[in-house]
Amino acid sequence: MDGTLLGLIAAVAVLAGLTLHWQHRWTLSFRLLEATRTQAHRLTESTAVMEQHLLLRSQQPNRLVPTQVANLVHLDRPDPGALQTSASSPMTSLRALGNQPIRAGY
Repeated sequence: MDGTLLGLIAAVAVLAGLTLHWQHRWTLSFRLLEATRTQAHRLTESTAVMEQHLLLRSQQPNRLVPTQVANLVHLDRPDPGALQTSASSPMTSLRALGNQPIRAGY
């Protein structure tokens, strides 16, 4: 009888300890989630403020010349073999990196 009672008390103590541990881990994860949400919200706000600033600072967009087919210039795509240069110096590597095409989108 005493062994059963002692085993039951030990089991309850272990479960209570695990419950407190899991609750603590959940609290830390929730705080991290809230901090991440706050940072994401601040990033969105700062992006919007920067976009507004750039739109206000841009020179009058109404004065831009509309694009016409006659004014377009067609450039051939560069030969990929010509972009391959030996990386003998860091400047050569930086120039080669600058010649990489920029992918559209996010």
